[in-house]
Amino acid sequence: MQANIPPAADSDDESPLSISPEKVCFIIVKAREFDVKDEVTEPDPGSNPSDDGDIEVLEDHGDDPVEEELASFIDALTQDEQIDLVTLAWLGRDDYVADDWADVREEAAQAYNRRTADYLLGLPLLSDFLEEGLSLLGYSCEEFEEGRL
Repeated sequence: MQANIPPAADSDDESPLSISPEKVCFIIVKAREFDVKDEVTEPDPGSNPSDDGDIEVLEDHGDDPVEEELASFIDALTQDEQIDLVTLAWLGRDDYVADDWADVREEAAQAYNRRTADYLLGLPLLSDFLEEGLSLLGYSCEEFEEGRL
């Protein structure tokens, strides 16, 4: 059930989101992949991965392809979609409730800059915050995650 929240300014339906829940769910899945990375214990990433037990895949190297994919995806979103992502993350931190959507979105819009991906990827619990924010608005990633996880 969706909360009674005013739609975004350019939205044609009842959804308050200008970003599709599917895009948010994709970001959640990718953020989980990024969040599970551990500190680097294999200092020689040029060595044979099979000899090292493929441990490099689970380490947080500076050139992490998951991080690069996630940052590129977020950077390619429209400004409204990026503002919605920040708003969802803030809602999901338990600082607000669904009825605060319009006020929180306005605050996120005022704070908007071109570093949204860096900001969001710097949140240690990004996937949890986004998932909780979606949940507060009555959305779930359950269908999206089926077959992907």
